[in-house]
Amino acid sequence: MTTSAELGLSALTVAPGGVATTTLTVRNDLDIVEAYTLEVVGECAPWTTVEPARVSLYPGTSETVTVRLAPPRSSAARAGEFPLGIRVLPTERPELVTVPETTVTVTPFHELQAALAPRRRRGWLRGRYRTSVRNLGNAPATMVLTPGQAGEELRFRATPERLRLEPGESGELRLQARARKLIWFGKPASWPFEVTVGPEQADTGKDANAEATNTRTPDAKSRDAKGGTASTEGLTIVQRPLLDGEFIQLPVFPKWLLALLAALLALLLAWFALVRPAVRSSAKQAAEQAVAQQSSATPAPSAAAPGGAPTAPAAGNPGGQVKPGAGQPSAGGRAPGPGLAEPGTGRQSSATVDVQTANGAASTGSYQVPHGKVFDITDIVVANFQGDQGLLTITAGKQTITTIALETFRNQDYHWVTPIQVPEDQAVTATVTCESPGTPASGKQAATCHELLNVSGSLSDIRQGN
Repeated sequence: MTTSAELGLSALTVAPGGVATTTLTVRNDLDIVEAYTLEVVGECAPWTTVEPARVSLYPGTSETVTVRLAPPRSSAARAGEFPLGIRVLPTERPELVTVPETTVTVTPFHELQAALAPRRRRGWLRGRYRTSVRNLGNAPATMVLTPGQAGEELRFRATPERLRLEPGESGELRLQARARKLIWFGKPASWPFEVTVGPEQADTGKDANAEATNTRTPDAKSRDAKGGTASTEGLTIVQRPLLDGEFIQLPVFPKWLLALLAALLALLLAWFALVRPAVRSSAKQAAEQAVAQQSSATPAPSAAAPGGAPTAPAAGNPGGQVKPGAGQPSAGGRAPGPGLAEPGTGRQSSATVDVQTANGAASTGSYQVPHGKVFDITDIVVANFQGDQGLLTITAGKQTITTIALETFRNQDYHWVTPIQVPEDQAVTATVTCESPGTPASGKQAATCHELLNVSGSLSDIRQGN
C-alpha cells in the first residue's frame, strides 16, 4: 500500500509577472483515512502555491488540487529551466511520502533603469557625463549606449563600449561629447542630444517568440520611459530608456574681452595721434631753450690789442682756466663759479665697479671722480649675472640713487635726461649685502656674490672763477 501523486503537466512555461497553472492528483491507496500535507520544494517554491494545501482522503479515493505558479516581474525570478516538486506527506504514515516533479521554464525579460548625470555640461570643447544603468530584468544583458543629435556639431564616445550586467546588478558607463570646432568669440552655443540605453540585439532577439503554453500574461501595457518593457502574449518587446542631455559650448574669448581690446586699441590710437606728438613737441622746445641758454652763457671774444694783434679768447687757455692778468670777460659773458663744469671740455666717459661679496657679508666698490673734474652721470647698468640674492645700494656722492633686491633682476639699467652730477673727489659706490650666491651659466653654485656696475656720462673740467 502506497500514496500516489501525479502532476498534470510534465513541463511548464511561465513569464515573470504572469501566472501558469497545473494540477496535482493525490490518491489514497491505504486502508485507512489519511490526511496529506502538500508542500512546494525547489527554486520555484517562493512563488508557487498549492490550493488547497491539505487534503483528507478515504481509502481508495483521490482528489485533484491546483498548482499555481506566479513568478514576480523582477530579477528574483531568474530566467531558465528549474525543477518543481510537490512533497505529498501523509499524516498517519509519513514514511510513505512522495515528491512528484515537473520542469518549469521561466522566460526572460529585459527591464532597465538608467540616469544621465549631469544632464547639462559647460566647456570650451568637450563635456563628460556618467550614465548609471541597473538591470531590473531576470537575465544577463550587455548594455550599450547609443547617443544621437539632430545636427552634426557633436561627436560622442562611450567608455566602456559594452557593459555586461547580471540580473539586479548596477553599473556605470562614461560618455564624452566633443564639439567639432572651437568658438573663439561670441555667445555660448547650446547643443542638446539624446542617449538611448539598452541591451544588444543579440540579448533580446532570443526571447522574441516566448512560449505561452498554460501561461497567462497581463494585457499589453507600456511602462515608464526610464526603463521597462511592454509585454504581450508570447512576445517581449524591449523599450530602451531615452535620456536627454545638453552640452553648452563656451567661447574661448568672452564678449567683455572684445570690449576691453577695443578700448585698448582706441587708447593706443589716441596716444599716437594726440599725446605722442605733443610730448615730442614739448621735448623739442625744451632742448631748443637749453641750447639757447648755453649759447648766451658763452663769453664773447675780447677786443683787439693795440697794434692790431688780436688776443686769444679766454676759453682758449690751457686747462680751461683763465690765467691771472689775461683780461676780463666781455660784456654779456660770465665766469662759472668754483665746482662748475667748464663748457666745451666734457668728454664721454664710463667706469666699471666690480663688487665681490662673501656669503652673509657686505662689501662696497666705488669709482672716485678725479680732482678738478665733474662727472655728469646719464646711464647706469647693473649686472647680477649669477642670480644672487641680497641687497644692492647705489650712491652718487652724498646722494642715494636706488636700493634694490638682487633676486628681482639679472640686468637692470637706469637712464636720466638731466644728468646726476658728482663733484670732484667724491665717488659713485655700489654696496652689496650678500644673502645667498646664485648659480652662473656653468651650472655650479658660486661661492660669493658677484655684481658689476657700469657708470656712463660726461667727465668735464672744473672752471674756476676769477
